[in-house]
Amino acid sequence: MSRRMIAIASFAIAGLALTACSSGGGETSGDAGSEYGLVNGGTLTVATEGTYRPFSFHEGDGTGDLVGYDVEIIEAVADKLDLEVKFEETQWDAIFAGLDAGRFDLIANQVTINDEREAAYLFSAPYTASPGVVVVNADDDSITSFDDLAGKTTAQSLTSNWYQLATDSGANVEAVEGWAQAVSLLKQGRVDATINDKLTFLDYETTEGDTSLKIAAETDDAGLSAFVFTKDKEALVEAIDEALAELRADGTLAEISEKYFGADVTE
Repeated sequence: MSRRMIAIASFAIAGLALTACSSGGGETSGDAGSEYGLVNGGTLTVATEGTYRPFSFHEGDGTGDLVGYDVEIIEAVADKLDLEVKFEETQWDAIFAGLDAGRFDLIANQVTINDEREAAYLFSAPYTASPGVVVVNADDDSITSFDDLAGKTTAQSLTSNWYQLATDSGANVEAVEGWAQAVSLLKQGRVDATINDKLTFLDYETTEGDTSLKIAAETDDAGLSAFVFTKDKEALVEAIDEALAELRADGTLAEISEKYFGADVTE
């Protein structure tokens, strides 16, 4: 074979090799996370409200970047899995329907684990634990347990679980629309206490810098929140659980929690 023919053959072989490498590289990139059955290859599509401070919200006046406790945790998880993240902001009333319809891979929105939801969906390992707490004025030592609420007045929303706990504890209940109004009445001395979840109190204390209130008692059981998936996402749940375990072990979960709540609420 002449030198010219050898050169032509060499170029042809090199061209085939480059084509093969290019094709293979594309498939590898497109197949990232393919074993998880993702909505979009290589990307974790996450449903969240985007209006639920401090878990999922927009900075500044609501037009800044999407940030929050849940946002940062799922971003850290995706980084462990070498996946991109795409957030789909969805109203709470439609978020489970969107998951059922296959629009998202999971929900990251402080979804509490309960029996009804567990019957219909898969949950990751919990990344938030929040007991119920009795909140009083910092100088009030008359309440140190739920039993001490008997005969006292608490400020509660009548549609919340905490209303039932207050009445079961023997308290008289002053109806309010939410946490802000309850705090106002408490600080004015018009009620003795309010019951809510610990996360709400910690977020208020961290955001407002208000040290005039304190936690007087906690429930024995904590509400647990986790990521939610449809029943066909077993492989993705397993991978995310492994990522969460690593993030717990290396202190990342605690660090994110401290940033938003001034305490570790991840377990």
